Amino acid sequence: MGKVTDNSVMRRRRGLASAIVGLTVGFLLGLIMMNYRGITSNPMTPSPTRGSTARPPVRVHNLDVNVTGKNLVFVGVMTAHKYLGTRAKAVWETWGKTVPGKIAFFSSEFSTLPVNTGDLPLVALPTVDDGYPPQKKSFLMLQYMWKHFGDKFEWFLRADDDVYVRSDRLEGLLRSVDSRKPMYIGQAGRGNSEEFGLLSLEYDENFCMGGPGVILSRETLRRIVPHIKECLGNLYTSHEDVELGRCVKKHAGIPCTWSYEMQSILYHNSSGDQAFTGNLKKKEVHRAITLHPVKSPPHMYRLHNYMRFALQGLKIQELKQERVNLHRDITVMIQQLGMTSKDFQRQLSTSKGYSTVLRDMELLGVPVGLRSFKPNSSGEVVPWDFISRSEYSLADSNPRRRIHTHVKEGLDDITREVMDSINACSRQRGRVVEERSALYGYRRVDSYGADTVLDLLLVYRKYRGRKVTLPVRRHVYVHQHYTGIEVREVVNCEAVDGQGRLTSKQPQSIFNSGFLGFSSAREADPIKDKSIKFILPLSGRLHVFQRFLRNYEEICLMSGDKTELLVVLYPHRSEDSMDSTMQLIEKTRRKYSSAKIEVISGSGNFSRAQALHLGASQSREDDLMFFVDVDIVLRASALQRIRLNTVIGRQVYFPIVFSQFDPKIVRQNSNPQDPFLINEFTGFWRQFGFGIVSLYKRDYLTIGGFDLSITGWGKEDVDFFEKVVKSKLNVFRAPDIHLVHVFHDVECDERLSGLQLSMCRGTRVDTFGSTQALARIIYDNPDYLKFARDRRSRLTAPGN
Repeated sequence: MGKVTDNSVMRRRRGLASAIVGLTVGFLLGLIMMNYRGITSNPMTPSPTRGSTARPPVRVHNLDVNVTGKNLVFVGVMTAHKYLGTRAKAVWETWGKTVPGKIAFFSSEFSTLPVNTGDLPLVALPTVDDGYPPQKKSFLMLQYMWKHFGDKFEWFLRADDDVYVRSDRLEGLLRSVDSRKPMYIGQAGRGNSEEFGLLSLEYDENFCMGGPGVILSRETLRRIVPHIKECLGNLYTSHEDVELGRCVKKHAGIPCTWSYEMQSILYHNSSGDQAFTGNLKKKEVHRAITLHPVKSPPHMYRLHNYMRFALQGLKIQELKQERVNLHRDITVMIQQLGMTSKDFQRQLSTSKGYSTVLRDMELLGVPVGLRSFKPNSSGEVVPWDFISRSEYSLADSNPRRRIHTHVKEGLDDITREVMDSINACSRQRGRVVEERSALYGYRRVDSYGADTVLDLLLVYRKYRGRKVTLPVRRHVYVHQHYTGIEVREVVNCEAVDGQGRLTSKQPQSIFNSGFLGFSSAREADPIKDKSIKFILPLSGRLHVFQRFLRNYEEICLMSGDKTELLVVLYPHRSEDSMDSTMQLIEKTRRKYSSAKIEVISGSGNFSRAQALHLGASQSREDDLMFFVDVDIVLRASALQRIRLNTVIGRQVYFPIVFSQFDPKIVRQNSNPQDPFLINEFTGFWRQFGFGIVSLYKRDYLTIGGFDLSITGWGKEDVDFFEKVVKSKLNVFRAPDIHLVHVFHDVECDERLSGLQLSMCRGTRVDTFGSTQALARIIYDNPDYLKFARDRRSRLTAPGN
């Protein structure tokens, strides 16, 4: 018995040791399993596919199953492992952040997140690869969405990684539809012409094309998910969207939406890789909820930025229009009360809470119409410009010209807004009106805004009931009202107030404030403290230089403006004036001891490019250089604009200068006149003159400077302007009424090259006079017309 007892004790000890070892092993295994769970996060077990014996866990990254906030739609984006760092990343960082619900990216079994994807929510579906066609990936994605989010969302969107979704418009569409009903929404298709009849579809069956996106209601997903295995086991084609449509039709009993407007709402561009790479300001882009395909990630970011900023601008435009409409309503009520707008404002100003917004009543309250502006005399009548393939104008010096880009863009905006207004109720009426082309139009701008009349060729399509397609023509009358002037000034890309002071207050050191914080020194002005260095190439022309120096003395030296003058002086081949020029400069130096005026002597034949380059080489790297001609006269405000519009490392300023006509032709005398008298009879704007420019020395070096091989008259400024355009710097151009090129006879050396000689002669002809002045001379002298007729007849006679 003792032996038996001893054995039982041994068994009890061995059992206790085994239990301890078992607990230890179990604890270690538990830790391993917990770590594994932490890596894969939320292992899920979808139904096994045919032939599988085990169900590997779903690998999930950064996807929170506990949904909070908006729970309208769950978006499943089908992607592949090779696109996670490109297309999927672009979707996640653009519209994916704005989804009114949740978004997840579904990829192959062993997909992992690249290092550059951050918190992208990834679901790696088991037993799924990235092969094409992706039927298995699509169906298992829907199964996953239903199993884990079916009771949390009303709608489910199946999307590709090359589609852009406007989340705000998607939300508006889904909230207008009852999600409790079985819904299968998308762009209906039956296959292309080559596939028609080969997709095993009945005559009344269709499918939702996958590219632009497929929307399923909760009820639809509930009906088809139990049959996912059956649908995968009975595939008739290699098209994933066709098979999904077949499954939905069979088990949910509904087809894809037979809706004409889905072609524009869920928009597919057939241009392939070139889709949405050009101009985005198109009606197709503005109407759509989804845009497909966007193959390149940079184009996805570009499209997203356009939607954020350009469409925000359209929203601002709508709000401004609403403001105008409210002012018009108030004006009508004032008239019904028998009051004037001034009486109304006077009464309103005495009440509490008076808003300054209503001070614009006389401008914004004008009734809509093409007769808002009422001229008091024939001289105030604003003529219409005629627009067809070209633009014809009575008021322009070039009566027939191409339609400028800003005019064309404005007409496109008008047409788009008009068509949106026409089609506002198209869905209820079962028809749509499409714009084919603008046949012709009229346009003018008066003191109240822009008036436009267009003759449009439209296409009327009725798609409900008896289908009809008819071409129609309609006239459109549009008045675009001004809403006031808004001005924002910047200095080096920082906003300034009305006095030119930086709005952002910088902390000041007490050591810069003088004794006990008091200082009598002038406060630094970020605009006027910029010193402008005039660089003037000169050869002869002493009398013209005297005028330039008097103007420089009056504007810069007498006022103490921070400027420098560097004259690059060359000898003239016929005028011996170098000594007189130096004496004139020395006299000015003695008169103004603080004046910074220097002279550099050039050698050889005069070349404007070489002279300006020589002047730039004598400047400091941070100098603001102003390349100027001796024929220019200016006023102080021009200096202000030079300082404001030239930004180091960012922007080069090419002011558009006003050039005077020949006074002997314009006024029939050579008496001097005010050079700043600017109208269409005294001169013209040098739209294609680029010789006057301001920029910093550092930017001049970055651009590459002038082409020093160009000698003689002209062409160096055009070549330099093209270099600036091709650089990374911005080009800013604007007319300056206080920069005037005084008339002088243009001498064209016959030894110039062909292009330079042609440009010189063209400039000489442009400076003769306005079209009206030249026409008056011709009609006042019949001999000119007779000479022109005889010359034409000789040139067109047979044998010539």
